[in-house]
Amino acid sequence: MSSGYSKVFKDHLARPRNAGALPEADAVAEQMNPICGDRLCLALRVRGGRIVEARFLAYGCPPTLVCGSMLTEMLRGMSLEEAAALSRQQLIEAIGGLPSRRAHAAALAIETLRAALLDLEAKRERSRA
Repeated sequence: MSSGYSKVFKDHLARPRNAGALPEADAVAEQMNPICGDRLCLALRVRGGRIVEARFLAYGCPPTLVCGSMLTEMLRGMSLEEAAALSRQQLIEAIGGLPSRRAHAAALAIETLRAALLDLEAKRERSRA
C-alpha cells in the first residue's frame, strides 16, 4: 500500500471500528460498485431522530473498509438530517484524503448511507399505514 495514505487511514485499516452485523437494526442497506465489485453493507440503529449505533461490513479494497469504518464513527450521535447532508468530500477529509483513483470508496460509503436512510424512511412509512 502506498505510503501516501494518512495516519488516520492506516489506523482505521489496522483497527476498523464498528465492523460486523447489527442485530435488530432500524435500517440496513448494501450497495456495490459495479466497476470494481466492492460492496459495503451499513446498518443503523436510530433513537429519537439520532443515530445511536452504526455498523458496517466491507468487501473490497482497503479504502472501502476504511471509509466504512470512518463513516460509522462519524454517524454516531448525528441527527438523521445531519447524516443525510454528509458528503463524500467530508468523508474523504475525515480519513485524511484519498488518491483520486480511490475516491470511489467514499462514494460507495455515501451511496450506502443514502440507501440506509431510504430504508429507514420506507419502514417508517409502512408502520404508519
